[in-house]
Amino acid sequence: MAKIEPVKGVPSHVGIIMDGNGRWAKARGLPRLMGHRAGTKNLRRVIRAAADAGVKYITFYAFSTENWKRPAEEVNGLMDLLAEFIDDEVRDLHKENARLLHIGHLDGLTPLLKKKVEDAIELTKNNTRITVIIAFNYGGRDEIVTAVRRLIEAGIRPDEVSEERISNALFTAGIPDPDLIIRTSGEKRTSNFLIWQAAYAEWSFPEIYWPDFDEKALLTEFENYASRERRFGKISEQL
Repeated sequence: MAKIEPVKGVPSHVGIIMDGNGRWAKARGLPRLMGHRAGTKNLRRVIRAAADAGVKYITFYAFSTENWKRPAEEVNGLMDLLAEFIDDEVRDLHKENARLLHIGHLDGLTPLLKKKVEDAIELTKNNTRITVIIAFNYGGRDEIVTAVRRLIEAGIRPDEVSEERISNALFTAGIPDPDLIIRTSGEKRTSNFLIWQAAYAEWSFPEIYWPDFDEKALLTEFENYASRERRFGKISEQL
């Protein structure tokens, strides 16, 4: 597909819950892991399309704190896919001026995979075109609990606790809240994703499995987003 031109009114920060990989595979008579592999391959084109459109931050929900409950074969396969993504894509993303970040915990990853993640973050840390955030071993409730523990450890008194302090203790400290969150596959659940940060985000639930969510589908979401009126608790006349 030809390079996408910048889009007027594009969201600055987009969050994506990449849902439907397993059902995509089942519909084709393939193992679930093949759906996850196809979904991983889709990351590159969506990142490029988002960057071309003018998105500055894009967060992908790749593996939740609850996903450890899945069969060991699938969990191990998802770990392998994260390693493959880093090996196959990070240097090209670096050349395209994309910065890679991780939110969540690196606990549970093998020492080799943990180092791959850390090295990718270090390699791309000065890039400025788009920030790609991978939520891996991440959960919104866990993030808030972790933030509260950080505040307690820092000696913050109860009367000093504020929304700003909590935001600054989250994994996403320094990253603007998402403007738009997309959950593919048509399922209408937030699934513990950015639950603090998404307080005023616009949500969309396109009935497209993640591996089929292409540049055209992304631009359609941006067009729909641009038509919405975001009031942040105010009324239209105050905007």
